[in-house]
Amino acid sequence: MSELTVGPGTRVTLHFSLALTDGTVVDSNFDGDPAVFDVGDGSLLAGYEEALFGLSVGDEIRVEMSPEQGFGQHNPSNVQVFKRDDFELDMDLETGLVLSFADAGGGELPGVVVDFDDEEVTVDFNHPLAGRQLVFRALVKAVEPAVTH
Repeated sequence: MSELTVGPGTRVTLHFSLALTDGTVVDSNFDGDPAVFDVGDGSLLAGYEEALFGLSVGDEIRVEMSPEQGFGQHNPSNVQVFKRDDFELDMDLETGLVLSFADAGGGELPGVVVDFDDEEVTVDFNHPLAGRQLVFRALVKAVEPAVTH
């Protein structure tokens, strides 16, 4: 019997890290418990998931991922300018402040203040890693058939 490899219909247990190309680690679970996900369940971005295809237990990868494989390119239309009056007067605005907005469906949409003055507040709704080349590292700990209900 051949060893099961990562692909559609599998549940994967792995350690991973995500870093900027300068080595700054953005996220990692190498010092903790491994993550478990079913391929195709949306837990992992498609480009990162596909990088794991064909791997088996004990395999380790280090792959540079383009913005398109990750969080997409920075989209200027996701940067919005609001009137300062739209915010509470006593709100302490600062560059980098993450604010929560409601989207059209009533869900939560985070935005980052990128600029402000007495008249306007500019908020960026792009993912913070949009437009970034990232380094994805993974060590596969287990591969098993996904449980279907």
